[in-house]
Amino acid sequence: MKIALMDSGIGLLAAAAAVRRLRPDADLVLSSDPDGMPWGPRTPEYVTEHALGAARAAAAHRPDALIVACNTASVHALPALRAELEPGIPVVGTVPAIKPAAAGGGPVAIWATPATTGSPYQRNLIREFAGSVDVTEVPCPGLADAVQHADEDAVDRAIGAAAALTPDDVRAVVLGCTHYELVAERIRAAVQPAGLPPVVLHGSAGAVAAQALRRIGAAPAPAATPSTSLAVLLSGRPSRLPDAALTYVEGRLLATVAPTG
Repeated sequence: MKIALMDSGIGLLAAAAAVRRLRPDADLVLSSDPDGMPWGPRTPEYVTEHALGAARAAAAHRPDALIVACNTASVHALPALRAELEPGIPVVGTVPAIKPAAAGGGPVAIWATPATTGSPYQRNLIREFAGSVDVTEVPCPGLADAVQHADEDAVDRAIGAAAALTPDDVRAVVLGCTHYELVAERIRAAVQPAGLPPVVLHGSAGAVAAQALRRIGAAPAPAATPSTSLAVLLSGRPSRLPDAALTYVEGRLLATVAPTG
């Protein structure tokens, strides 16, 4: 079994680690686009072009499924990716976990990139899945970029700014960018009011990993013998995990697999 994941940068680590936990025997292909990132502020046409480039690089490794581990690419490029790759390679997109967050009753905050915050796409999801729940959309300028470069001070500043826009009574936070899942506990600490039950964070990594397995008819097997195959592609170039990836738990988990070029 071989699962490929694509993103503009290292935001794909969270979903890759989730796949690794569910099926440690799966070979992994990680395709990102450091030459073209960030995708968030770009036009839909730009995002689609670069997402197709990352997907084609991954598809050359003949995976059984491709996870689009990027909210921006899922919004703008999913139809083009599916048109080109399916049915040969099932394509699994990433959707913000608004539905499960709203099921808890709210109030809910959705942390996302400035381009996604207030977008018709996100507003439609809110109307569909959280119509009766109090939802606050929180833009997080600079957070994805700070996470990408493992810039600790910039991460703290961006989280602090977003936390200041998050109401004190919020009981759940949707992490609307895959990069944010890599600093989830820092986000939780920033929004947690004293003396109240823990704020629940809702990411997408576990859900997309499980969906990829369902699409190829594979059941979770967390005790399976681990694979030693990891292909890392940086704007199509065979490489190794970037140093910034190793600052996160998810990156270190994947680093236990010997990269193959």
